[in-house]
Amino acid sequence: MHFIPSSEKNKPLQSGSECTDWRYGNCVPSNGDCGRGFRDGSCDQQNKKMKCRVPCNWKKEFGADCKYRFGSWGECNPSSGSRTRTGTLKKALYDSQCEQTISVSKPCSGKTKTKTK
Repeated sequence: MHFIPSSEKNKPLQSGSECTDWRYGNCVPSNGDCGRGFRDGSCDQQNKKMKCRVPCNWKKEFGADCKYRFGSWGECNPSSGSRTRTGTLKKALYDSQCEQTISVSKPCSGKTKTKTK
């Protein structure tokens, strides 16, 4: 198993073989469910382990390797007590399987936020 710094993650290993079809697994944090960790990669008979980081504000149901662009929050739905917004896939890292569009919801807030000077 080779350890590859994240700055060299797209450079081929210097073992003589020029493998171009690397497959990567999810980033697995070393402690807890976010922070620094490692991602396994394989190509033919080669394996390598890369350093990676899972942001602590990521949404587990989307996966840390699926990046979305979200629209504005919708109006509060009084029957459900929540508001929703939709995100479209912006980038799928490491050939991750990501949904093209996702919808998220959050509870309606009881107060409106106002900025004070």
